[in-house]
Amino acid sequence: EFKGKPLCLVCLETKSAMKDFNLSRHYNTTHKDKYDKQRSCKSRYRLTRRIFDIQNHVEVKLKEVMHDCKYFSLALDESMDVRMLAIMKLVALHDTTKGRDIFNAVQSVVSEYGGFDKLSAVVTDGAPSMQGKHTGFAGLLQQSGVDCPILHCIIHQNVGILCENFYHINELQRNRSLNHKTFVAFLDEVSAVYGDLQMHTEVRWMSRGKRLERFFALLAEIPVFLEDSIRCDTSAYCSKLRDTEFLFDMAFLADITSHLNHLNMQLQEEARLKLTLLKKTFHLTSKFGTLRSFEQMCKDPRMPENTSQVQIEKLQQQFKNRFQDFYTMKPRIVLFTDPLSAAVSAQPPELQLQLCELQSDPFFQAKRQERGISFWRLLPESRFPLLRDFALSMAGIFGSTYICESNFSTMKHIKSKERNRLTDETLFHLMQIGCTNIDIQSIVRQQERPQISH
Repeated sequence: EFKGKPLCLVCLETKSAMKDFNLSRHYNTTHKDKYDKQRSCKSRYRLTRRIFDIQNHVEVKLKEVMHDCKYFSLALDESMDVRMLAIMKLVALHDTTKGRDIFNAVQSVVSEYGGFDKLSAVVTDGAPSMQGKHTGFAGLLQQSGVDCPILHCIIHQNVGILCENFYHINELQRNRSLNHKTFVAFLDEVSAVYGDLQMHTEVRWMSRGKRLERFFALLAEIPVFLEDSIRCDTSAYCSKLRDTEFLFDMAFLADITSHLNHLNMQLQEEARLKLTLLKKTFHLTSKFGTLRSFEQMCKDPRMPENTSQVQIEKLQQQFKNRFQDFYTMKPRIVLFTDPLSAAVSAQPPELQLQLCELQSDPFFQAKRQERGISFWRLLPESRFPLLRDFALSMAGIFGSTYICESNFSTMKHIKSKERNRLTDETLFHLMQIGCTNIDIQSIVRQQERPQISH
């Protein structure tokens, strides 16, 4: 009521008389859309039933897809929800997260969709409980009779390192708000390239590469600030920042992490095939052989040509060791990416006859510009059944656990601090709905008595 007249709290319009009929008529005619939406969401039990109906529809469709497909692959990763409960995919592990626990959880889920018969490959995050040959998930899966490649996620294998001196120097100017404000003002006064250093986080290693790049760009200003504005003894850090050998090592580390950051951003795409991810990773290792790819190191003319050559060779060898499981699949990868140029003798005996026929056919030779899946679609199944089957098994392999990582973000949004009492079953239903493209109209048509007004 405002000055003796009724006031609508929605549109702030005043009416002439305080009568129930006039007020309800105004609300229903002026704010009908908002009223209908509020009425449709009135009952939480009704919303719960609808969530279960939508999830049941998604579950049925998923089982139909699994029944009709020829191959499928698994991407396994582990994360913690807001209550620090370990969640592997959409299965809750309430006690331990050992290899046996993960294997039993995966086996119970996959058995609902037909078992491991169509499994073409498994990609994991590389944790010991996942990759262990005896008690890990990989070893237990092979012991159960499942013969398929078990790969370590490409993204997880590209991990950088952080220099201790760099970390402590960064913390010195952030441990007190006055130091940080003085540092920012100092950088602004000298017109530095950057206005501040980035904060350190242990959650995502990619922030380290960006912080190193910014730290290296401010090398001229940081020692001056440490000597003039920090009260504690910083002589050790200042001497390090003026040590030529240390600066070369820091420049090398900044360049390496910059390349790895760029690679990691390229790998983080949901639709990327494993072979595309491998190609980009192998291209990066070849770049390590040329000094021109190290931007920060090339800026200093004092650097000798053979600087960090030993570290580069070790890094290349480490890449080869970490991607050893992918190198063992190299003949299959070559056959899938370029079947017209693949060596026939390097392929399995059952594929050699059809591969010879394929390579000698002038029609397919004219289609040499086609690559990957677009080429394999040209092959008639009646003529090349084994090659087509091979292509299907390769095309369905995950290259990374990126799809798991993106779904974990959805999970943390659903099960937030305000909704941390969600049960495992409800969280599973909400996650399955949130990560699926749903045809609402088909769900409505399947209902026996759909309420169209709602």
